[in-house]
Amino acid sequence: MGKCENHTVRSGFLARIGMVVVALLFSAFFATAQDDAAEMKRFIETLRILQEYSAEPINADQAFFQGAIPGLVKHLDPHSVFFDKDQFEQLRQMETSTRKGFGTVVSILPGRVLVLQTLANTPSAKAGMMAGDEILAVNNYRLDRLEPDQIVELLNDSKQKPAKLIVLHPGNMRPAELTLIPEEMQSSSVERAFLLQPGVGYIRVGSFEEKTASQIRVAIEQLGGRALKGLVIDLRNNPGGMMNAAIETAGFFLNPRQMVLSVKGRNVPEKIERVASDNRPYTFPLAVLVNGKSASASEIVAGALQDHDRAVIIGEPTFGKGLVQGVFPLSEGTGLALTTALYYIPSGRSIQKPFRSSDFALGETAAHPNERSDFKTDSGRPVAGGGGIIPDVEAFPREMTQFRNVLEATASFTTFATEYLKGKEIKTDWEMPPALLDQFQAWLSERRIQPSLREWISNREFLAARLKTEIYNLALGVEKGDEVDATLDPPIQKALAAVLKGESLTK
Repeated sequence: MGKCENHTVRSGFLARIGMVVVALLFSAFFATAQDDAAEMKRFIETLRILQEYSAEPINADQAFFQGAIPGLVKHLDPHSVFFDKDQFEQLRQMETSTRKGFGTVVSILPGRVLVLQTLANTPSAKAGMMAGDEILAVNNYRLDRLEPDQIVELLNDSKQKPAKLIVLHPGNMRPAELTLIPEEMQSSSVERAFLLQPGVGYIRVGSFEEKTASQIRVAIEQLGGRALKGLVIDLRNNPGGMMNAAIETAGFFLNPRQMVLSVKGRNVPEKIERVASDNRPYTFPLAVLVNGKSASASEIVAGALQDHDRAVIIGEPTFGKGLVQGVFPLSEGTGLALTTALYYIPSGRSIQKPFRSSDFALGETAAHPNERSDFKTDSGRPVAGGGGIIPDVEAFPREMTQFRNVLEATASFTTFATEYLKGKEIKTDWEMPPALLDQFQAWLSERRIQPSLREWISNREFLAARLKTEIYNLALGVEKGDEVDATLDPPIQKALAAVLKGESLTK
């Protein structure tokens, strides 16, 4: 038995070696090919030897689709990808599929998922889910054994077909089993729009999609339009999306004919995108929030506004993805996503960060897109060109002390708020009773969470705002809860201060 198992392992190992050799030969030959016919002949001769003398027969489909072609493409850059037949079909389905879901807003913690809100007439509401419920399992997977990232992946997968959930309702000892059938959700890429204070708006944009620009304009007009004293646009965690939407969004705040971006590539004619000649921009002070997960289209918006001295960019350095990719259908139902050019913002900077691996050989332009270092905005203010967008003002998320981490990890705020709301009706003008923090402290003590007096006093403002946020989340919806939470967010508060000062960045 042992020998048979060893023989099987070794045979598979040799076959994999054969595939790797094919991949290396293919990529090496074509990376430096001077005579395509000669190099193809050498490749075919090598493949013939492998097929004739390899310990196991070479599977041609595997050799080409899983070895040779991916081996060639992977040396170009991290984003160029070869799709075999099944993968390319999945890509096509993703491009044409509708977004489905259950209509539930949840809070995800290590091993726990708490329901904050169920939207009316959605699968979750029809199944009887409500704010304060805890989801214990999804499709027989227990959540208490999973990390937050694993839970997010499981929840996303569950939206593709009917899902079985085990849910614990507040005050019940016995969990309920619910079956939810996903439905198409009409969600806006403008996730939040409210006033931070009278006259100062806040808009959070989750991605750039076909209707994003029009949704942003509608949100601005609803907040006050040209009468606004200032606006904060939150692009944190925005991975990008459709470039046309980003160009149109930047145009809301730029003068006619100002450049938004240019596209340059080896075999791609240079193309410059400008604001329409009849554009009538908003002129109120503007701040844009970014972080390390702001990428691609969101970086184009932030970069164009920075280069034209139109907005204060606040937060953390962005991701640095400025590649233009084309998708090319190939024979046998396969396809190729290939980097063909780079995006450049008005100062001449490429937002693409240099590739770290020496294996990538797309060329100097892509691997070292910012060899210059003398980039300046319209006013002559120096800006960094090392990839990504470097904010004008650094700002980081609120500090999470050990005490605060314990409260968040144990879902103390949500659980206490759920119990507090039993039998109570909360209106939009509700304010926290002064004694509620004392009740919360006693409630924590019963659960053996007992901070020192100094910790408690120094965190009173944080505790009061977090409690109010969760009570609003559960009673009035997460939109209202986010308005309260914004008062705790240091980057938002820095952005608010910037637009109130009307900073021009020309100083």
